[in-house]
Amino acid sequence: MKILMIGGTGIISGAAAREAVAQGHEVYLLNRGLRPERLPEGARLIRADVHDAQTVRAGVEGMRFDSVADFIAFEKEDVIRDHDLFAGRTDQYMFVSSASAYQTPLADWRVTEGTPLSNPFWAYSRGKIACEEQLMEYWRAEQFPFVTVRPAHTYDETFLPLALCGWKGPWQVIDRMRQGKETIIHGDGESLWTITHARDVARAIVGLMGCPQAMGQAVNVVGDETLTWNQIYAGIARAAGVKLNPFYVSSRFLAVAGDEGMRASLLGERSVSAQVSNARLRQLVPGFASRVRFEQGVRETVRSYLENPAMQVLDPKYDRWCDEVVRVLSGAARQIRQAARLEDE
Repeated sequence: MKILMIGGTGIISGAAAREAVAQGHEVYLLNRGLRPERLPEGARLIRADVHDAQTVRAGVEGMRFDSVADFIAFEKEDVIRDHDLFAGRTDQYMFVSSASAYQTPLADWRVTEGTPLSNPFWAYSRGKIACEEQLMEYWRAEQFPFVTVRPAHTYDETFLPLALCGWKGPWQVIDRMRQGKETIIHGDGESLWTITHARDVARAIVGLMGCPQAMGQAVNVVGDETLTWNQIYAGIARAAGVKLNPFYVSSRFLAVAGDEGMRASLLGERSVSAQVSNARLRQLVPGFASRVRFEQGVRETVRSYLENPAMQVLDPKYDRWCDEVVRVLSGAARQIRQAARLEDE
């Protein structure tokens, strides 16, 4: 197939580009080329900013694609632009949405493509919903050949699947673990969560490219593992060779004590149990199954951080914030216990 990917250097898009090249497809990346070190080997670069429609048209002049996948469309205007650019130029347009678009809070922890879309907490998710609705209008009006894919929590060798990680990346969480400090875990850590390695998401995405049965549908692109957050954090600690020292805090408290980003990610997605189904994916991509188990994948990720000093970016602000949450809540617990003993006397 001749494939155009808009993006191609992110966690999911980079893995998808590498997978498509490995499968022998002719892969083009529409990209500004600002991070040449992340461009997958074997892919061809069309250097352009997708927001500059004139430059994009010039870059794809005379070209037609079997599939065009946009990994960086976040607002309704983005898919309107893509429709104007690629209608008639591709046999399939793939929009990369997000499982965070699903109903929040969930009415049922089992999440299928039929679960309603609604997220009052996260603007990012509402933008994805608006994109999906626009594409469905195009489908109904003119059979614009789109498919929506909805990844859930995806990680790779550069990014850990954490519920909270501060403002400068995951290293500060690993660093706290290695120091024996408390790791803040929302709730009691027993809520269920679906996580998938980027290599598995990539195989799902490439498997759906050119699939006629997928047209006009949304498909969850997730693996087979659903873990508790306790299992996730314990796996990270094991990979770092240390013992986990968990400190459990209400998600609602963390949302109030943190910033808007924490509030959006916790209340808008990660604070409730969710098992995202891949049954439709398995029907459309025969033989699909996860190949990267979490224990394997997280070891690769932690090893990357431990072996690459450039990835070890400390976040003193997040570290202080964690220490303050622990101090205040531990102090409040002591005061309550003391008050209760006084009352008994």
